[in-house]
Amino acid sequence: MSTRYPFTAVVGMDDLRLALLLNAVSPAVGGVLVRGEKGTAKSTAVRALAELLPAVPVVAGCRFSCDPASPDLGCPDGPHGTEPGVRRPARMVELPVGASEDRLVGSLDIEKALSEGVKAFEPGLLAAAHRGILYVDEVNLLSDHLIDHLLDAAAMGSSYVEREGVSVRHAARFLLVGTMNPEEGELRPQLLDRFGLTVEVAASREPRQRVEVVRRRLAFEDDPAAFAARWSGEETALRGRITAARALLPQVTLDDTVLLQIAATCAAFEVDGMRADIVMARTATALAAWAGRTEVTSEDVRQAALLALPHRRRRSPFDAPGLDEDKLDETLEQFKGDPDEDPEPEGPGDGGPDDGGPGDGGPGDGGPGGGVPPQADGPPVENAPGPEEAGSSDEAPAPAPAPQGAGSGERAAVAAAEPFRTKVLSVPGLGEGAAGRRSRARTEHGRTTGSVRPRGALTKLHLAATVQAAAPHQKTRGRTGPGLVVRRDDLRQATREGREGNLVLFAVDASGSMAARKRMSAVKGAVLSLLLDAYQRRDKVGLITFRGRDAELALPPTSSVDAAAARLEKLPTGGRTPLSAGLLKAHDVLRIERLRDPSRRPLLVVVTDGRATGGGADPVALAARAARLHAAEGTACVVVDCETGPVRLGLARELARELGGTAVTLDELRADSIAGLVRDVQGNSKTTARRAA
Repeated sequence: MSTRYPFTAVVGMDDLRLALLLNAVSPAVGGVLVRGEKGTAKSTAVRALAELLPAVPVVAGCRFSCDPASPDLGCPDGPHGTEPGVRRPARMVELPVGASEDRLVGSLDIEKALSEGVKAFEPGLLAAAHRGILYVDEVNLLSDHLIDHLLDAAAMGSSYVEREGVSVRHAARFLLVGTMNPEEGELRPQLLDRFGLTVEVAASREPRQRVEVVRRRLAFEDDPAAFAARWSGEETALRGRITAARALLPQVTLDDTVLLQIAATCAAFEVDGMRADIVMARTATALAAWAGRTEVTSEDVRQAALLALPHRRRRSPFDAPGLDEDKLDETLEQFKGDPDEDPEPEGPGDGGPDDGGPGDGGPGDGGPGGGVPPQADGPPVENAPGPEEAGSSDEAPAPAPAPQGAGSGERAAVAAAEPFRTKVLSVPGLGEGAAGRRSRARTEHGRTTGSVRPRGALTKLHLAATVQAAAPHQKTRGRTGPGLVVRRDDLRQATREGREGNLVLFAVDASGSMAARKRMSAVKGAVLSLLLDAYQRRDKVGLITFRGRDAELALPPTSSVDAAAARLEKLPTGGRTPLSAGLLKAHDVLRIERLRDPSRRPLLVVVTDGRATGGGADPVALAARAARLHAAEGTACVVVDCETGPVRLGLARELARELGGTAVTLDELRADSIAGLVRDVQGNSKTTARRAA
């Protein structure tokens, strides 16, 4: 077994270590979501936590980790007797992003179930994680159907496996821990809310701390066993502190004043539902137990809010997580008195943060009540951000500097108009891409459309087709009892139709003809609306801009729509309109993406007024030739016509005809203003296919 990096050897990252330790003290807190850039030791810290958890008593031989004191009455390995259990280390089970449904929830032998009436069940990762940790690295890239199973298990504390009326249920209560890089896309709101706490991590900008990180990592890689032995004393001490805090936890009390502060804080930040209040209460209680106290203080509530609320106050994927700490302090100060009295603002007093939890002043006292584990033989952890980190994520980004050589008449970026709900743009035909919510596709989930012989393991049985295949052979197979004699060749896999995610590539005209302030604001609002739609439909997105003399790939295809929104917000305008360059750049990007991900079908969205004033001696003819390249390959295209004014030339609609797609105005793009847009896209694409043939 490989040696894991010691938890106490992790340098810095106070919030992350505290959040993980609070969940170790009180698993009811609900897990941790760790957001941060690549290379910040997110996974290292999470994997190290498993070594600190107390051992778990289990029923001997039970594959589902039943507690001997209260075994699951419906356990597939039950019923269990009254024999004393055995103790084993707590497990940390990793869920790979590309795992199958059967790997997660378990698999049922349908052949035995039909022919013998036996529920032969092979447990999955949810069963292995019961009473332990379920860790998902890059959780934001997890497929939707796996997320659905995680949500069900987290909500009910159990997992159900059903195959054509045959079902198995087992307990599945686990600590959910996920790590993600926000640049690669955001989480679905439903799963985001299931994480009790969230923390943001970033690499330190303090040179001495970075040196210590490198020194420890190199020492660990040179001799993992010796490095772990060096930190064994700190690990043992921290493990003992977790055990003591768990024992103290039932004695911690939440008085009415503290509960009022929690409720007032959640109301002030307008979080949805009541889960935030409950998580804050559990987190504040765990903080008090971690500090060795039996009463929760205002500082515990403050720290709990900073960990439990940032990811719950987001209203769209473009909102940065975070809290206004001044507003938080004002709310706590306002509601710190008698809960039966009307709260009145008070000046700073003895209840301030400096007078809160009684830290011991030792090396582990970096957080409230000593929330941070010891840091031995290393530089002191800097709690305050460095100069590069001082800016809040909620601050508006500074305007981007004007690009060199962009041409005369360049204008600064303008803010986008308010986004709106758009009509559904989809790719015609039937695809086989990654699960999503945009275009029709053959998927593992959805409505059943037929059956085929299974190529590998059977995952979705088509019962009627299986019975139909087995029925003619029952006499020759010597059937005598009520059971159906089923053989492997009789089994039929159900084919299903659902929805897939696509690559939505935006080509945005940023030339002088689009530079009117009000007009560009409307254009950005429309693209932002389409980006929001792409986020909800689990698409990848890319952004190309063209102006002046050339086109630029502002954002390579990615799952992070907020990155696309950030590029769009800083987009300046001005210069000529190299329409052909924009279309050729889009053609190159799509060609490369087809090689990288052949199953993901593209949708090209060109946002322009149709004018072509740059790129050669005859820019209009060049643009038409570039458009026909997309039409010849059958790329689904939509042109968002941005032309305004009483006199319109209709150039964008002519471009749409050359692309073999459809044109829609900014007003028509709204969901409540046009019907049948998808039908138009599909109809034009079929026309293009016939023309190409």
